Amino acid sequence: MIPASVGHHCPDCVAEGRRTQRPALTHFGGSQLGMHGYVTKALIGLNALALIAGALLVGMPAIFGGGLFSPLTEWQFIGGVLGETITVGPQHAVYAGALPEYGSVWPGLDDGGYYRLFTAMFIHYGIIHFAMNMWALWVLGRPLEAALGPVRFAAAYLLCGIGGNVAGYIFSANGVGAGASTAIYGLFAIYFFVLKRLGRDASAIIPVIVVNVAISFAIPGIGIAGHLGGLVTGAIVGAGLAYAPKEHRTLVQTAVLVLTFLGLMGVTVALSLTR
Repeated sequence: MIPASVGHHCPDCVAEGRRTQRPALTHFGGSQLGMHGYVTKALIGLNALALIAGALLVGMPAIFGGGLFSPLTEWQFIGGVLGETITVGPQHAVYAGALPEYGSVWPGLDDGGYYRLFTAMFIHYGIIHFAMNMWALWVLGRPLEAALGPVRFAAAYLLCGIGGNVAGYIFSANGVGAGASTAIYGLFAIYFFVLKRLGRDASAIIPVIVVNVAISFAIPGIGIAGHLGGLVTGAIVGAGLAYAPKEHRTLVQTAVLVLTFLGLMGVTVALSLTR
């Protein structure tokens, strides 16, 4: 028997009651498992694994560089946002176009290499680039995951990263975009809408967004289109998740996420067919 406030309960009765009890949800319909930050930690781990994989492939240039960012290597060419197809040969040689006789061919987005929209958000230009983005993910990710729940947070994060990478493809097809910052900028926007919906003061996040956007324009080599694309995608996703009506909350939130993904992929496929 299990002691209770009044008398005792049999173990089978307690177990049955727990099975039929509905789990507690967050204000936005997510599981309270998000308070543990499992998804945030897993995303940081995946980014760390990608950094290690880059070091194993190309050596220390994938981690350390002469400045804020490490130099462009075949690691970014393989997994970053890039329109044209490339061939990676021996001795770290990279050739434009599909040349199988020279090495491994990696299709660009123009040729259907849509995997790049996903992989690019886990590849960084060195340890400093990685550390800055992971610090921002740690600070923003944990409270957002606690508020949204792990599933909604994971979907939102990935969509923001994809949205930023689609924007990078549209406006900077000849460059090589990589980094988690596309998703991080989206989290800024989602954080704003979550605070507003909870009735809290969201004014403090606005200067942070403005400063980060200004930095994107001020520092040469930063993918401005990717950052702004992630921010806009985050605004769309954040508004949909935060303001979905309670009566049909899960349905509306799912529709927002799915339609956003289909819209981003539709634009990407359509553009790739014209280039």
